[in-house]
Parts: sequence; C-alpha cells; structure tokens
Amino acid sequence: MKTSIHITAILDKPELLENLVEKLAYRRYDMGFGLQRVPDNHEALETASSAIYLSGTVGFAEKAEELNMPFITSFLFTCIKGKDGTYKLVWSSSLS
Repeated sequence: MKTSIHITAILDKPELLENLVEKLAYRRYDMGFGLQRVPDNHEALETASSAIYLSGTVGFAEKAEELNMPFITSFLFTCIKGKDGTYKLVWSSSLS
C-alpha cells in the first residue's frame, strides 16, 4: 500500500538567508578568472561560495499524524559569473 507524506521546511530567519546569498551574488571584488582566454566553445567562470548555517523546523505529515522537528544545519551556496558579468546562484546543498 502506497501512502503520501507531506514534508515542509520553515526557516527561522529567511530574510537573513536572502541577505547573505545576495551579498555573495553581488560581491564587489573580482579575481579576473572570468576574463581568462579559453578554447572555443568554452567559457571561463568566476565562482563564489559561502557556507551558511540555517535553523528552522521540518514537518512530516501522513494522514492525521504530524511530526515537527527543529534543525540546525550548514548549507553551501555557490554562484558563478561568466561573460555577462553578473553572478547567478547555481548550486546549494546541505552539508549535513
């Protein structure tokens, strides 16, 4: 028998996460790697990464049963910048 489980995650301070990722994406210094010469059909990329601790609550619900568990974990966020000159968030993953 198959059952559905509804999973939710609620961050304690989502505005803090948004602020930190925006600072990563709009950093003011550039190492210049994105301007390096590369073979045809390739693009040099500048990267920027940051590990950020997040806390919140994960909820699991199945039928009438519900379980909420607090969490604190570290996430890694990575932005890249190519020829267009703007950083874009391309990767995030939990480090736990």
